Amino acid sequence: GDILDDYLRTDGVWILIRSKQFYKTNNERECAEKCEAERNFTCRAFLFTRKKLQCLTLAENAKMTVAFPSMDTVLYEKRIYLMQCKRGIGTDYRGTEAMTQRGIPCQKWAEKTPHRPNYTPEKYPNAGLEENYCRNPDADKNGPWCYTTDPAKRFDYCAIPDCEDQVMHTGEGECMQCNGEDYHGEVSRTESGLECQRWDVQEPHMHGFILKHYPEKDLKMNYCRNPDGELRPWCFTTNPNKRWEYCNIPRCSTPPPVSGPDSQCLSGKGEDYRGRIAITESGNVCQHWDTQLPHKHGWIPDRYPCKGLQENYCRNPDGEKKPWCYTTNSSIRWEYCTIPPCDRTAQGIAGMNNVPVQVPLTEECYRGKGQSYRGTTSVTASGKKCQAWSSMFPHSHIKTPDRFPDADLRDNYCRNPDGDSSPWCFTTDPNTLWEYCNLKRCDDHTQE
Repeated sequence: GDILDDYLRTDGVWILIRSKQFYKTNNERECAEKCEAERNFTCRAFLFTRKKLQCLTLAENAKMTVAFPSMDTVLYEKRIYLMQCKRGIGTDYRGTEAMTQRGIPCQKWAEKTPHRPNYTPEKYPNAGLEENYCRNPDADKNGPWCYTTDPAKRFDYCAIPDCEDQVMHTGEGECMQCNGEDYHGEVSRTESGLECQRWDVQEPHMHGFILKHYPEKDLKMNYCRNPDGELRPWCFTTNPNKRWEYCNIPRCSTPPPVSGPDSQCLSGKGEDYRGRIAITESGNVCQHWDTQLPHKHGWIPDRYPCKGLQENYCRNPDGEKKPWCYTTNSSIRWEYCTIPPCDRTAQGIAGMNNVPVQVPLTEECYRGKGQSYRGTTSVTASGKKCQAWSSMFPHSHIKTPDRFPDADLRDNYCRNPDGDSSPWCFTTDPNTLWEYCNLKRCDDHTQE
């Protein structure tokens, strides 16, 4: 086959590297040949610039270092170094696991303490004995192993999963509770049969679901997941023409978990609140969730069986800062509700000592262009709800918290990460990409 078949291609990306070599080549295939023949270091990837016809062979890939946009560049990463599983007994495993099955860190292959190794990079130059990564230089039938940093344990095996077990899971016998937010199964095909794209790669579809920013969402391999409160688990597909699709996972026949005792008061953001308050903080009566009047909406109780969308009670089905509801006032679409907090200890102690509890006031106005605004408004000037900055639905974008770490892109609060004229946000309306927020300048207020 083509030499490039062994590489994963990503357009428009440059990675920051320490060890690299420059070559002049005519095309990507010649550059791949330079990578295969590299002797100064282990070549894990290469960069090819189209205009300069320049080839850079690299000792690292995007998993190991920082990546950033570069229009004229193509990054090719060797697939073998991106694999987190082993084929057969794993003699060709080149992943970055560096801990034994018992959780002991591995000793570096080039070091001689606490154990003097029989297998070293000098003696076995083709065995991939880099750093302290698990390897199988002696074709041990039990798979990759390493010398350990525990003086009492010379070596131990590593818990590397088998690729054969992870290739394609149809998910026979698997089911999901609720909308599958907690689904941890191994289905990796969409409902139309397309193979899912791995969450830790950006090809063929670039996206914002970076693993380190969603550690609790279990974005493993290319398994179907529901990290953003969709109707059911989904994945990006390996088909360049189909960005994402739902997966066909049936609902479990067993009933979903019952809410705990804290569900009658406000704990955290109130996502588990199941009390009967049905009036907003300004006194508007809540609209019933199973009606579409006076406001049309998508939070239909049958679609979201575990969100507690009963009657017209205040709820937080979408991770807002606190429970809310649509109102029966046709000119006010939705508002937050005032729910008593679960932890009254602080108020009780303060009351006994006659010390008033200070509620921090968030400043709901902005100065200058609003780049320093850190309030919690999440509504646009026309009344639309803001989309969370870390979400790619309904709008895909690049204004993500990891790309703008100093802009405080928390939740779906209005912000100004790019120096616009005032704070703004992407909206949850699929037909409106973004709008400025419903905020005034601080000097417009008579009282701050």
